[in-house]
Amino acid sequence: MKIETHAGFTGPHLELIALSEKVSRVLPPLWPLEATVAVNPFLGQTGQSLSQVAALLGRIGGMRVTMPNAWYRARIADGRITDADLEAALAEAPAGAPATVAALKAAAEAEDATPEALPTIAHLAQEVSGVDWPGLIEARIGAWAAGYFDAGQALWQVTAGRGAYESWQIFASRDLTPEISGLAGFAAHVATQPGRARVALSLACDALGLKAAAAESYFHQLLLGLGGWAQLARQRLWQAEMDGRAEPITTDLLTIRVIWDAALWAQYGDRIAERWAEIRATHATPPRATVAQVAACVLQDAAERAAQRDLAGVLEAEVPERAGARPQLQAAFCIDVRSEVFRRALESLDPGIQTLGFAGFFGLAHAHRDFASDVSEARLPVLLAPKLSSTATAPSAAEADQAARFGARAARAWGRFKLAAVSSFAFVEATGPVYLGKLLRDALGVAPRATEAPAPQFSAEFTLPERIATAAAILRAMSLTQEFAPVVLLVGHGASVVNNPHASALHCGACGGYRGDANARLLAGLLNDAEVRAGLAAEGIAIPHDTVFLGALHDTTTDAVTLYAQDPGCAVSPDLLGRARAWLQEAGALARAERALRLPRAGTGDAVAARSTDWAETRPEWGLAGCRAFVAAPRHVTRGKPLGGRAFLHDYDWRQDEGFGVLELILTAPVVVASWISLQYYGSVVAAEVFGAGNKLLHNVTGGVGVVEGNGGALRVGLPWQSVHDGTDFVHEPLRLTVCVAAPAEAVTDILARHPDLRALFDNGWLHLMLLDDAGRIAARYRGDLTWQGSGDRPGERKAA
Repeated sequence: MKIETHAGFTGPHLELIALSEKVSRVLPPLWPLEATVAVNPFLGQTGQSLSQVAALLGRIGGMRVTMPNAWYRARIADGRITDADLEAALAEAPAGAPATVAALKAAAEAEDATPEALPTIAHLAQEVSGVDWPGLIEARIGAWAAGYFDAGQALWQVTAGRGAYESWQIFASRDLTPEISGLAGFAAHVATQPGRARVALSLACDALGLKAAAAESYFHQLLLGLGGWAQLARQRLWQAEMDGRAEPITTDLLTIRVIWDAALWAQYGDRIAERWAEIRATHATPPRATVAQVAACVLQDAAERAAQRDLAGVLEAEVPERAGARPQLQAAFCIDVRSEVFRRALESLDPGIQTLGFAGFFGLAHAHRDFASDVSEARLPVLLAPKLSSTATAPSAAEADQAARFGARAARAWGRFKLAAVSSFAFVEATGPVYLGKLLRDALGVAPRATEAPAPQFSAEFTLPERIATAAAILRAMSLTQEFAPVVLLVGHGASVVNNPHASALHCGACGGYRGDANARLLAGLLNDAEVRAGLAAEGIAIPHDTVFLGALHDTTTDAVTLYAQDPGCAVSPDLLGRARAWLQEAGALARAERALRLPRAGTGDAVAARSTDWAETRPEWGLAGCRAFVAAPRHVTRGKPLGGRAFLHDYDWRQDEGFGVLELILTAPVVVASWISLQYYGSVVAAEVFGAGNKLLHNVTGGVGVVEGNGGALRVGLPWQSVHDGTDFVHEPLRLTVCVAAPAEAVTDILARHPDLRALFDNGWLHLMLLDDAGRIAARYRGDLTWQGSGDRPGERKAA
């Protein structure tokens, strides 16, 4: 990291700037609405335990990181959490935990102790002036940020092309709102600040008497208080670093917030100096969990052990084995928990049907330009960088592509006209009836006939040896190297919803928040290529000449599956294709009936599909709510077992994994992505005010990048309340993910030892890790520090791997 120098800089100044860079990386990134990606809100704290994070975030954010005590009391009372669960959790508890099960139960009976965040300078100024300075700062920074981060919604950007700090300095030096509210000379104060953010940050810290010992904690508090704006800045930093670029935006944003405090200090400092000195001293000390916070974390662990006991019971159940004959149909789905319901339904129809689970981007790390699009979309997990490129526009379709682009641009211009303040009311008056027709069509389920997008294709730079190597690696990672069916479906997924700013959150997280159809179709085309198949045969993977791979798309809102049977090289006999379509339709009906049991007002399942076109439906589907387990094992371990749409299922056979490279890939990529999803749901429940997106009914899209509640302020992050709560109770139980792997302990231990960031997730309890035997029974539990506890061991005993 290169830090700019300045004539007036000292060693302490450089230390403050280094801390500002460090703190910016403890924030979770926020992806824009067009390609929403689930993110672990505790991403910067995975090196600490839950109780340590409870102390930290309680002190700087005033939030809990566990459920209210009543939630645990109810589970103890009805037997879902047993004394054995409590005892096992206590055996692993940190220092300061209750000594006995009875004491832990007593802690659950206590009234909740809500953490109180340390006041900022703005809060202290509010206490002595009676002016809501924290609220005003949030509103004014939000007003500037909505324009600065705008992604096409605004009609113009006054400060376009400038850095964040420079942009804000122009905005704030002309903003009279603070002075009208009582902060004298604020615009002039901003105008006279240095033009370089790091210099301005150092001078503001000098004014506040903020030294390095307290700065890290206070900087974290200020950035956390900026909500989604700081996290959106973090995402830009994330993307810049992925591209090998520098990006000062997070330090710019921190500087903006500290300058506000310095201005308030200049006006109120003599009245708040004593309190501020005490607060600085507290920030300079490590946060310590209270007795109540530690007890709550132990209760959380007990709740997760109870869920693991239920999972073990489901996995241990015996089911009839699949016949050994060649399967009639194979279908590879994304590991997404919604696929579990459909896979189980499909396999129940015929013993000749076999399904597989694999990350929904199907191993293709590519940037895709869709038909009639000017945008190259990263259709892969955000942990990876694109290595390939693809397009849905063949050279022969160039004219049609250009015509469609012109139409799309006209539509965007029309949309901008609708947003113009001078035209909005006139627009409603004049064109309201046009939208009445669309509303009626959607309400009646009469949709215009959809045109199938052209088949995507890789760029010419993707050479034949590279295509062969990629195909071989993907098939081995899928544990699909033999016994191919005549028809192999590669099923991506997406969601069909209307009037939902968070629609992309229902698409494929493994595809960067986009639909997975392009990836599925690209892989099908790759595996149907005669030259690629010849190369695969030389690699020891012989695909029968009558096997056809077919791309497909599973609509998780309606449980309809679209087959791309017209793609080049995907010719399937009418009989086989008709049988596959019939099975998929029947499986969709079964899946809808099961999902209807959880969806409000869904009846027997007949009404599920209609929810996708209902403009007033706040819960068209539950997304990944309920996720609690990740299983990497052969399909026979989970086949036919009622996992209830709560488990990520990744096919894996360690006996085919020479060197355990596939296992390493699963643990370092799909498991980490699943942990982000699980912990986003967790945070949106336990700390909804900070890590949740609030009420859908109050949302307004701002800048095309995110939502605010009402007409401005902080950008909301995480999931809307309606995505985790049915109006009466939570549909998502906030449980940290349990990862179950059918593999030797030595192999897993070796991978953890070589990946410290992955190991930290397990060592600090953000994920739980279990080993499965060949029958699907839990054989060992990871205890941290590269040690394991066997299923027959006492909870307090440790065994080295």
